[in-house]
Amino acid sequence: MSSSSFNVLTVNAVDLQRLLVENKITSVEIVQQYFEQIDRHEPVLNAFISAAPRDKVVSAAAALDEERRNGKIRSAFHGIPIVLKDSFITAADLGMSTTLGSWAFVGAKTAKNSAIAQTLIDAGLIILGKGNMTEFAGMKMTTIMSGWSSHGGQTLSPYVGKIEENETLIGHSAPGGSSTGSAVAVAAGFSPLAMGTETVGSIVTPSTRAGLYALKITHGALDTTGLYALSDFFDCAGPMAKSAADIRLMAEILLKRTFDSTCFGTWEGLSVGFLDPRAWTISEEMCPQHEGTAEQLVEEYEAVVELLKKRGCALKYPAEIAGVEELTVDGEPAITPIAFWEFKNVCIPRFVDSFDECPVRSVEDIVKFNRENSEKAMPPPYTEQNDLEKSLTYNDEPEKIESLKSRFRPIGQQIINNAFDTQGLNIIAAPGDSSLCIHAAAAGYPIATAPVGQLRYNGRPFGLSFLARANDEESLVRFMAAYEAVAAPRPVPNI
Repeated sequence: MSSSSFNVLTVNAVDLQRLLVENKITSVEIVQQYFEQIDRHEPVLNAFISAAPRDKVVSAAAALDEERRNGKIRSAFHGIPIVLKDSFITAADLGMSTTLGSWAFVGAKTAKNSAIAQTLIDAGLIILGKGNMTEFAGMKMTTIMSGWSSHGGQTLSPYVGKIEENETLIGHSAPGGSSTGSAVAVAAGFSPLAMGTETVGSIVTPSTRAGLYALKITHGALDTTGLYALSDFFDCAGPMAKSAADIRLMAEILLKRTFDSTCFGTWEGLSVGFLDPRAWTISEEMCPQHEGTAEQLVEEYEAVVELLKKRGCALKYPAEIAGVEELTVDGEPAITPIAFWEFKNVCIPRFVDSFDECPVRSVEDIVKFNRENSEKAMPPPYTEQNDLEKSLTYNDEPEKIESLKSRFRPIGQQIINNAFDTQGLNIIAAPGDSSLCIHAAAAGYPIATAPVGQLRYNGRPFGLSFLARANDEESLVRFMAAYEAVAAPRPVPNI
């Protein structure tokens, strides 16, 4: 690696920080190399919905270089670039909009950053731009492809390069969940780090399909002021990166606490239950299998189990946990009514109030805007807004929803805690393509990802997802690091 050059597809944030500490590169040189990669591949991949003005980015990098020369280091990632999902509000002076992928929010402005964006800026990270997202995090139209928004278009996987005709929402060429732009930006070498948000799977799914390490942080652990949530009850935020060390340091910055470094990267104190991949997979309806994909996913998952067992990981296989069919209240699903009610009655009103200027004030306004501007707001093939319209019917009394939430969370936590306690586990793992993220959402527990391999069918990455109890991010990043030390290198796109 030369004094001013690095491989944007493989370098991680810790590597870059080491080069900065050794005075082999500057933050200005780092952002310029990412600009070059963005110019080469962004026109095809479409990871960004808005980019910070480059003169502002270079000025921020130069100021951080000057601070470094003067002995001021804000954090472990001082002078390192990052991409934020287009749900993190940023102040107007940063030069980026926050639209949730919707034309209805174009022109909304505020002088304040979201709390998480401000934490990252205060830590010396440099925001390169906003990642494209599924419009309203999926709360617009039931059949919108992940990573598509009317304002941002369709984001593509750098590994697959296209979405197959008639693809299902989570089929093998689909890029993942609503944080797709953030994940693609890291995998494509546009940035070493990114932030996403998750209601159910929107961090872990696109990260798995981009060959990344990622972490959805415990519900309620972060200050989410100025951050759009589809549902307050479910939504969490978290980082995406190319290494476990990057995730650990990002978690420390976000949580404002330090993890124990003595056990980092070891199996000490960890007991991991691996669920059966034949039972814990995505349905054929959601993800049709092709040319041996199902067999490969099972084969390589079980190879990971055998590898970790040989390398000293205390594990149980197959572990057991109650399925998603048990995540109900009085036999009825709870996620949909909670999410739809909060979206209309809590989340959109609060998001609107976060701006000093905003063209719309309510879901009703958004629906009306889309109808009046359908050519750009509802272009083919996504010419409907059935989820937005459905949300307008959720007018139940708040007490009814609060009762549902108060009963549903303990059910989710009890299911996971019982699996931990009866089997002597502190981590439960499953294929990245599974419903484990629904359990994490129900319980409010943290969940993480790690890459495993690529499908022979089309090159799409796949990986592991694994969860822990509330506020036990440390166990997840410890497992992540120990896994990374013995696993094959993460897949790199051929771009």
